[in-house]
Amino acid sequence: MKNFNATVLVAGATGRTGLWVVKRLQAHHIDYHLFVRSGAKAIELFGPEIVDKLTLGTLENPEEIEAAVSHAEAIICAVGGNVTDPASPPPSEIDRDGIIRLAKIAKEQGIKHFILVSSLAVTKPEHPLNKYGQVLTMKLEAENEVRRLFSEPGYSYTILRPGGLTDGLPLQHALIFGTGDTISTGSIRRSNVAEVAVISLSNQHAHNLTFEIIEGQESEQQSIEQFFTMIYH
Repeated sequence: MKNFNATVLVAGATGRTGLWVVKRLQAHHIDYHLFVRSGAKAIELFGPEIVDKLTLGTLENPEEIEAAVSHAEAIICAVGGNVTDPASPPPSEIDRDGIIRLAKIAKEQGIKHFILVSSLAVTKPEHPLNKYGQVLTMKLEAENEVRRLFSEPGYSYTILRPGGLTDGLPLQHALIFGTGDTISTGSIRRSNVAEVAVISLSNQHAHNLTFEIIEGQESEQQSIEQFFTMIYH
């Protein structure tokens, strides 16, 4: 694989998927910067050497977003609200408005590539997950704005719609890619979602495309590049 030769901003880096995004960027020797709410949590997860790669803030604050995106040429957004916690902001605030705010400011600041981790079944309004603040509908609205902003010539987007997220090491399963939100069920390790996101930075098959991802049979992989050739625009 030809590595992405620029700095990547990871939004939501201290979350369970964001943590793996950082680990996979490190594995591929790609430079990164982190946009996080808690510097203490970031240092706990990644070590004190991360301190120079941090911008503290939230997606509710445009000035903090501007400060974060100034450090990067691409964004991987792994932000997701905690829909089961009544004390957390609602999905409309995080999964829709926050991500849209990040995408708009990124575009204004000249960021060329935007990779968004969304969810399987976002086009299914009757899905059980939608009882939590219409979270899937909120994610779809954010997707639509990312596609609108980054489909212009000279820009690119990739939107990943993973199935149910699980834990474990990456590259231990074959992957199944689909388009059109036709995969009704399935799961995938957060580490594999992170790997797909990182590979999407430089793989032309992933640019300007929205696709679903789940795991297939257990099978150790040296690379996941071959699975991208199964996607058709």
